[in-house]
Amino acid sequence: MKKTCVVTGGAGFIGSNLVHLLLADAHVEVIVIDSLTYAGNLDNLAPVADNPRFHFVHGDICDRAVVQSTLSRYRPHVVFNLAAESHVDRSIDGPRAFVNTNVLGTFEMLDASRELWMSLDPSDKDRFRFVHVSTDEVFGSLGDEGFFTETTKYAPNSPYAASKAGADHLTRAWFHTYGLPTITTNCSNNYGPYQFPEKLIPLVILNALEGKPLPVYGDGKNIRDWLFVGDHCEALSLVSEKGVPGESYNIGGHNERTTLQIVQAVCDHLDRLLPTSANADVASRNLGSYRELIKFVADRPGHDRRYAIDPQKICTELGWKPRSTFDTGIGSTVAWYLEHREWCQRITNGVYRRERLGLAGAGQ
Repeated sequence: MKKTCVVTGGAGFIGSNLVHLLLADAHVEVIVIDSLTYAGNLDNLAPVADNPRFHFVHGDICDRAVVQSTLSRYRPHVVFNLAAESHVDRSIDGPRAFVNTNVLGTFEMLDASRELWMSLDPSDKDRFRFVHVSTDEVFGSLGDEGFFTETTKYAPNSPYAASKAGADHLTRAWFHTYGLPTITTNCSNNYGPYQFPEKLIPLVILNALEGKPLPVYGDGKNIRDWLFVGDHCEALSLVSEKGVPGESYNIGGHNERTTLQIVQAVCDHLDRLLPTSANADVASRNLGSYRELIKFVADRPGHDRRYAIDPQKICTELGWKPRSTFDTGIGSTVAWYLEHREWCQRITNGVYRRERLGLAGAGQ
């Protein structure tokens, strides 16, 4: 049966990976809405650009006219809402963009989707789903033990987390107030191909390859639960098919690592795939390992100590489980960036130079 999906933010990291996955099914048509800000790039969609089942709309989800015309034209069965400002450090430096896109943009998507949903015939109305993709950061910081569950109280500590929490609450309200069949997912830290290099893992890879310092915030002991993006996208597709409207699902990889462990793991895979002695950019420095480039820097303001997700609900109720271990996932990720250095250069050229962000909250 034919299935039409709208993916907002589909030129970004998770969004583009989701588009690739969806289009692997010959019965699926995908429409991407993306404003192509610094983290969204058409290069991410180059592998599917010529697919007749793929359509791209250059527009902002805050622009109701663009959203409404797209939904009216394509009349999707599923809306995946991934468009978001997503980098904590940037939210500290400039929170307004996060409120605009993450809160107001989600409102526009929800309300336009409600209008579409109400116009559908009964069978399409039953099939329709609005999948809102969120983050574990809405829950705040964990202690040394325990996990975030779907019933954990929200306690966001950064402008980014607060804006995503607001979007989550709107999504819940549109289900309870209007009956729109919404589903919310909250995921742990993603990593994998097409991730913009302001995020930890690609930043470390690219800095290491050029012999630049590998910044580790604070003491390096902040803990995150890491999820390979391909596993996340499979979970999102499954939620759109089998998820229960009005419910939320936590998606995590059961891969808790400290920041320092992540950086060290990246260095170890680089040592294996491109030893420092074989890397022309660092060979003259006689480094025994990329680990020697690690540098501890001042911590991020309001840096939550630990996140960890309990994905039992989606595993038990929907039958999802991640395919990747952390070691296989990080190994394939490092290999991808080594093979796509031109992609990295193109998307960062003139836009982001891997400078330190997020110091505004520290008064620097």
